[in-house]
Order: sequence, then structure tokens, then C-alpha cells
Amino acid sequence: MSAPTHTRYLPTAAAAASRRPAAAGANARLHWWALALPALAFGLLLLLLAGSAEAHAATGEASALLQVTEQLLRVVG
Repeated sequence: MSAPTHTRYLPTAAAAASRRPAAAGANARLHWWALALPALAFGLLLLLLAGSAEAHAATGEASALLQVTEQLLRVVG
């Protein structure tokens, strides 16, 4: 006596495409921070690299990075 077998249902490409979310592909939108955070990180790393050429012992004056950060905080806040 043979046992009944069950075949697995594999959806076609059209059926699989109809179950995808609407925001896939060219219609997908990024949040504002998805572009702003990498740009900010790149800018900060660039400032760190640019300021490292002028590295010297602390003399009491503020570093260029600190001055830029203070200016940014004044503009934003």
C-alpha cells in the first residue's frame, strides 16, 4: 500500500510579484536621515583629516575643529 504524497506549491513569478510591497524598486523613498547621516559623517571625518596636519601641543587656543563645531552649533541652535 502506497502512502499519499503532497506536492509543494511554488508560486509563479507573477504571483510572487503581486505580493511584494508597493514601495519596491524605483518607487522606493529614503528617509531624510538616510542621506544626511552619511554626509555628516563624511564631513566630520574630512574635518578630522584636514585638521590633523596642524597637530601640535595644546597652547590654550581652541582647535579648528572646535571652532567649526561652535559655529555650527550657533547656526543650528
